[in-house]
Amino acid sequence: METAPASPVAQTQSSDAKPTLIRGLGLLDSVLLLVSGIIGSSIFLTAKDIAGPLPQPVLFLLVWVLGGLISLCACFAFAELGSMFPDSGGQYIYLREAYGDLIAFLYGWMLFAVANGGTIAALSVASAAYVGQVFPLVSQERIVWSLAGIVVTRAHVLGLVLIAVLTYVNVVGLRWGALLQNVSTWTKFAAMAVFVVLGLAIGHGHWSNFQAHGVPLTMGLSPSQLISALGVGLIAVYWAYDGWVYITWVAGEVKEPRRNVPLAMVLGVLAVGGIYIAMNVTYVYALPLKEIAVHETIAHAAAAALFSPGAAVWLSLVIAISCFSAAATCTLAGARVYMAMARDGVFFKRMAIIHPKWRTPAFSLVGQGIWAAVLTLTGHYDQLYTYVMLGMVLSYELTVIGMFWLRWRRPEIPRPYRCTGYPWLPGIYVLIGAAWILNTIWKRPLEAFWSIAIVLIGVPGYVFWKRRNRRAAAE
Repeated sequence: METAPASPVAQTQSSDAKPTLIRGLGLLDSVLLLVSGIIGSSIFLTAKDIAGPLPQPVLFLLVWVLGGLISLCACFAFAELGSMFPDSGGQYIYLREAYGDLIAFLYGWMLFAVANGGTIAALSVASAAYVGQVFPLVSQERIVWSLAGIVVTRAHVLGLVLIAVLTYVNVVGLRWGALLQNVSTWTKFAAMAVFVVLGLAIGHGHWSNFQAHGVPLTMGLSPSQLISALGVGLIAVYWAYDGWVYITWVAGEVKEPRRNVPLAMVLGVLAVGGIYIAMNVTYVYALPLKEIAVHETIAHAAAAALFSPGAAVWLSLVIAISCFSAAATCTLAGARVYMAMARDGVFFKRMAIIHPKWRTPAFSLVGQGIWAAVLTLTGHYDQLYTYVMLGMVLSYELTVIGMFWLRWRRPEIPRPYRCTGYPWLPGIYVLIGAAWILNTIWKRPLEAFWSIAIVLIGVPGYVFWKRRNRRAAAE
């Protein structure tokens, strides 16, 4: 039986002494990386978008369960692919193996240009902004520089500092980057646990908030209307669960990747689901759904109701840590995708270089940090990320379909883990994802247009790098 060739990023030290990555992430590191990457700021903000269309406590909580289950359906498919190709680059490699270089490159281009760069910028500035809620010295209200419509506040400056720190720590070693991520993640977990336990134990909430108060389970809607309402609520939930793919990007540095990558994905999503449900139960205990539906920052409102307005202010530090932790994960993982692209000859050549001392993709990390800083200064990272949401979901959709395709086209590749519930569970994800994509194109054509445009802008770059790579090979 023929086995898949090992990628250069996953090989041990070669005979020509070229530095390689180190498999230094254990199962716990991998689970923490995945959970940290998912839990950013969304759990503190999205309840309003769900309580509006679903003003019924059972349905409000049910949609969080559904979101976790749908994410698991995709995770099972990704886990099989991860066991087949346990190399750094993850989803980029899965798309390359299923569809070829161009589709894989456009995915990687979207990550670098907007999705990852925008996420690092947004999370770093958000972390700084929440710090400013407690320490006004770095408040978003304090403007440092303004020119041609671009406004730079002290929160932006602190965000730039955080990007520099995250980049540096990850450059000087995988263990340092993992340690920073793990410490910030455990701190986030502890703070959220205190909020939930104390909120339910001694907080000034009401269990009566879980009663429907005359609102029937179906909310008086027809089956199709009820499904539509659940779909609207699921949009916010779907994005709250996004980020589980990060662990696939660093698979080349995970110990026993054929076992630990699939296991980390399943355990991580289950852990996130439990955390999300616990947080939302606490929100409902603190406030009735009609009040949750009008609060943009539900965590602050719930903390004020359960404890005091002062507690709500200090909760800002919890959110700041959560955003910082997610940015740390995105920084560590994202650079591995660009490194894999550079190894394939379809991105900046220097990003393929592994630092001889620190054994990290140093140039890829630095390039990612510089671009995230540029997006931070433009102030348009949130809008850009909104535009590529469709592209991200489409990439997940193509990857799950790619698992079906590779089962047929390359059955000889070993699959230590085979997708749970195949073909039904991944098939369900494909159908739900297709419905979401079509609904987005129909309801939000402008965002859909810009999502496609941003992706296609990368085509000239692909042509350039492929031609340059062919010329170099011919010399």
